[in-house]
Amino acid sequence: MTTTERWQWLVLLLVGGGLIYLLAPALTPFAIAALFAYLWDPVVDRLERLGLSRNLSVGIVFLLIGFAVVAIVLLVIPFTERQIVKFLDQLPRWLAWIQAEAQPQLEQRFGVTLDFADPNKLIEMLKGHWREAGGIATRVLAKVSSSGLTVLGWIAQLVLIPVVTFYLLRDWDLLVTRVNELLPRQIEPTISRLARESDEVLGAFLRGQLSVMLSLGTLYAVGLWLVGIDVGPLIGMIAGLISFVPYLGAIVGLGMALIAAVVQYQDWAHVFMVLAVFGVGQTIEGYVLVPKLVGDKIGLHPVAVIFAVLAGGELFGFLGVLLALPAAAVVMVLLRYVHERYTASHLYQPAEPVPDAAASPVVVVSHGSVVAASELAPVEPPLAVAASAIDSGKPPAG
Repeated sequence: MTTTERWQWLVLLLVGGGLIYLLAPALTPFAIAALFAYLWDPVVDRLERLGLSRNLSVGIVFLLIGFAVVAIVLLVIPFTERQIVKFLDQLPRWLAWIQAEAQPQLEQRFGVTLDFADPNKLIEMLKGHWREAGGIATRVLAKVSSSGLTVLGWIAQLVLIPVVTFYLLRDWDLLVTRVNELLPRQIEPTISRLARESDEVLGAFLRGQLSVMLSLGTLYAVGLWLVGIDVGPLIGMIAGLISFVPYLGAIVGLGMALIAAVVQYQDWAHVFMVLAVFGVGQTIEGYVLVPKLVGDKIGLHPVAVIFAVLAGGELFGFLGVLLALPAAAVVMVLLRYVHERYTASHLYQPAEPVPDAAASPVVVVSHGSVVAASELAPVEPPLAVAASAIDSGKPPAG
């Protein structure tokens, strides 16, 4: 690639980034639709391999998505709200137990002091924030209803997302082929390879790791509910959602569940049952969920995920949050490619030794024939030939 071509690509990248920054509000529904299409395209492809048409496959997938959205709105959100209210009601008992039981033990055994300046203020602050969070929808609707154009804009974006998702799902393979045809032929193999690797990295996280998170959250929630923990489902969902950071979900969930079991039942039986729930969950995660759902693909590092989401939100707002994971996957693949090129370059590899001229093969051309030096008889030095002739009494040749 020449210097001019490099500058052209740099200008294209800068122009594309500027357009994304300027058009971020308008691009948000398209980014959401593209994310849905990317997640569900493998399901549509699998239905196609079973003999269904592309349109019928997309229709079946849309029905599944619709059922999932309705279930979340009607069941999951109200249940989660009730769990949070119950947790805030039990929080004073948790803090009282920590101050009365846990804090003296920690000070006596480990010298650790837990300083709660005013637990009541902490509880009131959490309840106040929760009441504010619960009233967000009401305030937003009241604010939106004051402007008819704003209402129409919101409705248009909500309607636009499923429409764009349908068309992207239907034409996904065609769009990928068209983009591949537009690539310059000189760099097409490299770009195609990097795109496949980016898809593997992003797919390993989005499809694989998210499936692991949902499965673990469901497992912990059901297990703690069966144990009898009042806020067990909420603790299980929290543990599952933060389990993309290795061991963090299990540690946080186990700590919260143990405190809840001790405060609620004050016996060892429920403590052991909580330990069994998380032990089973970790075993299933390590031997079933991760090998089956993630496999041996190297997904995004948890630190890279957190940084990408925060940086994307800071730069481009909500659109940046949506584009953070795809951008992080591409950057990670590009860094691996740069590392591969660097380790294969002369800058990294040691210099090859210069071959010895005496040891190198010599080809002699004699009367039109080529004779390798290794096939010639060794030539003795002139002094050695003269000494040999004197000893034999014959004059030296030549």
